[in-house]
Amino acid sequence: MKYKLTERANPQNRAEKKWYAAPVHDGRVTKIDISKEIVAMSSLSRGDVSNVIENLLEIIPKYLLMGKSVSLGELGALRLSFTSDGVNNPDEFNVGMIKGARVIFMPGVELRDAIAGMKFEKGE
Repeated sequence: MKYKLTERANPQNRAEKKWYAAPVHDGRVTKIDISKEIVAMSSLSRGDVSNVIENLLEIIPKYLLMGKSVSLGELGALRLSFTSDGVNNPDEFNVGMIKGARVIFMPGVELRDAIAGMKFEKGE
């Protein structure tokens, strides 16, 4: 994985600047690119693979909104999370205090192991 150094304010002392490593993102791989690669590795057609991906995109949010975590086997699992303002008394709380809803991805063992073995090199 390539990295670059960027100067930013130190989170502990905003007046002080420090250099931090940041990943160099090298383009994007599309659903079509992934579908073609899976087709080359299997007996499925590109349409079959695209159809499965499209169906996942429709079904996963349904389960997340039901409060379930969604396990995708060795790939990992997804779950919803959010933050809220705190109150001293539960009667003071209202749903408008909930914010920052996001999807959390927890990689599976194989994916975690692949990332753990990552090598770094300085990019541009």
